[in-house]
Amino acid sequence: MSDPVGTFGTVDYVVVGCILVVSVLIGIYHAFAGGKQKTNKEFLLADRNMNPIPVAMSLVASFISAITFLGTPAEMYNYGTMHWWSALTFVFAGLFVARFTMPIFFRFEMTSANEYLDLRFNKAARLSALLAFMFQMFLYMGIVIYAPALALHQVTGINLWGSVLATGLVCTFYTTIGGMKAVLWTDVFQMLIMLSGFLAVITEGCRRLGGIDVMWKLCEEGGRIDFWNFDPDPTIRHTFWTIVIGGTFGWGSTYGVNQAQVQRYLACGTQKRAQWALFLGMCGMASVISLACLSGLTMYAYYKDCDPLSLGKVSRSDQLIAYFTLDLFRDFPGLPGLFTSAVFSGALSTVSSGLNALSAVTTEDFVKSVWKNLSDNRMTWISKGVALLYGLFAILLSYVVSLLSGSILTITISLFGMIGGPLLGIFSLGMFFPWANSKGAVSGIICGLAFTCWIGVGANIWPPTHYKPPLTTDGCDFNMTTAAMTTIVQGTQIMTTPEPW
Repeated sequence: MSDPVGTFGTVDYVVVGCILVVSVLIGIYHAFAGGKQKTNKEFLLADRNMNPIPVAMSLVASFISAITFLGTPAEMYNYGTMHWWSALTFVFAGLFVARFTMPIFFRFEMTSANEYLDLRFNKAARLSALLAFMFQMFLYMGIVIYAPALALHQVTGINLWGSVLATGLVCTFYTTIGGMKAVLWTDVFQMLIMLSGFLAVITEGCRRLGGIDVMWKLCEEGGRIDFWNFDPDPTIRHTFWTIVIGGTFGWGSTYGVNQAQVQRYLACGTQKRAQWALFLGMCGMASVISLACLSGLTMYAYYKDCDPLSLGKVSRSDQLIAYFTLDLFRDFPGLPGLFTSAVFSGALSTVSSGLNALSAVTTEDFVKSVWKNLSDNRMTWISKGVALLYGLFAILLSYVVSLLSGSILTITISLFGMIGGPLLGIFSLGMFFPWANSKGAVSGIICGLAFTCWIGVGANIWPPTHYKPPLTTDGCDFNMTTAAMTTIVQGTQIMTTPEPW
């Protein structure tokens, strides 16, 4: 990019480096502390004696990824606040999980969520869910590793594949040697970094605008404050019903039957402690989503009359928040590094959670069913080896993700809808319909995956048109924006256009 708004200096690189080093050190500590990860129970479930508070923070960090940092502010900037209703969905999803799915996993003292399908149906149902989950998590981890590295590379100049390797190798290392305890405590540390990044952007942005009330008024004038679309038409991009109903099912699947989250509940040891962790986690999720939305609105108010995307300062909307950070903190060395660290922290927490979960389902659902007489010590080493191999594979998959196009937030939501919906369906079939059998379960998940993938992939190939509030460059001058905006464009207005998924 020409005329960058700021430079990513030495202090910023030091800040990012420190975050990675601390994550590695946490992994090394837990590799030698306690039982030294010598048993599968300790490696995969932290001995089932974790405190609910770090588990709650990990529940938030594991799916509040770098995609949230880049995609949600861009959603607010481009389309307004309808997506903010997703914070409400955590309440409904949490109630569903606490009442229905969590008790079952504790009743049978499971390690893998898919064990339930074997008990309720048969091994074919268990294997079907395993393959669907693995496909979902591998692709998701590839997105989480690649997307933030690309955005930061194009805005800050950080080496693209260097960032991909650093993220992938660091989280693979501490997950492999430190197990679930390392994953949980690095999530706690990374969660604090994420919150700091959002708060820094909101505080400084609103200070420059004259206060949060001024920011909100500017967003209202620009058509970004819109909570009251209750149109039942499902073809409209976002309404209250599509967000709340779709989001409740989506997050119900994520927190109810996704192995990465189920494993965290089980690490608490008791159902009561797990429910406390879930309650705190849902509050944390709603809070972080709200901070991400406020960051996007602050960014819109700041660039209300001089859109960087229209000027070609960034090539896609997912890069806007990184550009905004450099612009906002150009005179504060280290703060761009803090926000960049928050983005990388989101990636690290998500990938490490995915690796730990994939290791668990592979050993429990596949290895144990084939080699029934393996010792616990050998199973632990296999779990560690699987985590290592999957981490390297996720880095390779980031190249495949580099070939995709479209909004990373939309792609990710589509992915979890396409795979998470049928997964929730097969578990719900077993829990709520006692007359259902294994043939119906297996055929149901296959047909469900085929149908949802047909819709999701089709929407990516033939994106629907939808209304997009206008963005302008009418106010681009040295008084309205920063000195980096050297091109003055008068009278240009970006009207409604279809965007790819």
